[in-house]
Amino acid sequence: MKLLIFGGTTEGRVLAEKAAALGAEITVSVATPLGAEELAGLAGVHVLTGRLDQSAIESLLAGFDRCVDATHPYAKLVTAAVRDACAGTNTPLRRLLRAESSAEGVVRVPSCAGAAAFLAEQTGNVLLATGSKELAAFSALAPERLFARVLPTHESISACEALGMPHRNILALQGPFSQKLNEAMLEQYRIAWLVTKDGGGPGGFGEKLAAARNTGARLVLVERPADGGDDLETVLSWIKEGLSCK
Repeated sequence: MKLLIFGGTTEGRVLAEKAAALGAEITVSVATPLGAEELAGLAGVHVLTGRLDQSAIESLLAGFDRCVDATHPYAKLVTAAVRDACAGTNTPLRRLLRAESSAEGVVRVPSCAGAAAFLAEQTGNVLLATGSKELAAFSALAPERLFARVLPTHESISACEALGMPHRNILALQGPFSQKLNEAMLEQYRIAWLVTKDGGGPGGFGEKLAAARNTGARLVLVERPADGGDDLETVLSWIKEGLSCK
């Protein structure tokens, strides 16, 4: 059975490794070289790098029996493109989706634009942990009060520079991070507001939440887009069923 996985997440990597061990022929499509780097060394896993639109996905699907969307919970445009491409090519699809987190006492906003509007009425330094693609939403805020934790890529750093953010406020690191490291960053930069998405357990959300509580920072949570999916074990069972039919 030939399986195409749209990856970029921790569980996507785990799924690729486990499915390959079961005997499936695995190809993982990731958007960036950094995503490909995370898959290096997996036996029996072929990696494709580059962003694809729906038409390109449909063309790619012609060589596969099944597909798994294991992209990030907030990658709604990619998820929609994969879903529509699979429907158009009659390719069986499963969505691998990490569980949502439980978070009490946080400020919930529907989008990064909503977070920016809220923070415009507040004071204090802000740590943005939402990804470099979302930084433009905060352009109306004073750049000197913004600190961005972004991936260590030219693209991410350029997005910070485009916002006019001082270079000393750019934290180019790859997570997830421990609670202690989160606490150290919040204290070092005197962060009053931590803006993040719900990346679940694999994304280190629990460590962010605990660190904010321990340091007195308030957490601003950009809520997930509506979506539905299965956990890792359910998707693996579906793959095993496909292998047994071959």
